[in-house]
Amino acid sequence: MKQFYNSKSLLRLSFLFVLLFSAITVLNSCKKDDDDEFQDHVVQFEVKTSTGGKIISVVTQVGTTQNTIYNTTATPVTSPWTSGEFFVNSSQAQLNLDANADMPDATSELTINLYIDGEVARTVKKVGKGVLTASLDYSFLEP
Repeated sequence: MKQFYNSKSLLRLSFLFVLLFSAITVLNSCKKDDDDEFQDHVVQFEVKTSTGGKIISVVTQVGTTQNTIYNTTATPVTSPWTSGEFFVNSSQAQLNLDANADMPDATSELTINLYIDGEVARTVKKVGKGVLTASLDYSFLEP
C-alpha cells in the first residue's frame, strides 16, 4: 500500500510539473505578440550647399505622398534647407529625397541628409560645377 501511495504522489507531482511548464510556455510565447510591429519615428530632410551654391528644387516623398519645392523669387529656397521634424510610421516603408543645385566651381558640394530619430540615417554628397543632382532613398522594411 505504501508503494502505491508513493507512485500516486509521484504521478500527481509530475502532472503538476507538466501543467506548470505548459503555463509558463504559453505565457512566454504570448509576451512576444504584445510588441507593435510598426513604430513612429521622427524624420527630417536636409539639403545643404557650399558657399555660392543655389538650390533649384527639392522633392520629398513619404510613402506615396510627394512634395516638390521650387526656388523662385516669390518662394526662395536658401541653404541649408530643412523640412522640419515630422512623425512617420514605419508602415509607410519608403522615404525619398531629391535635390538640384547650381554650383559655382569644381569643388562645390551639394549634400542631402535624412535624419531618423535625430540621427543621420543616409547622406549623399555630390561635388562639382554646374547643376548637380543628389538623390537618396530609405526603407523601414529593409535592414
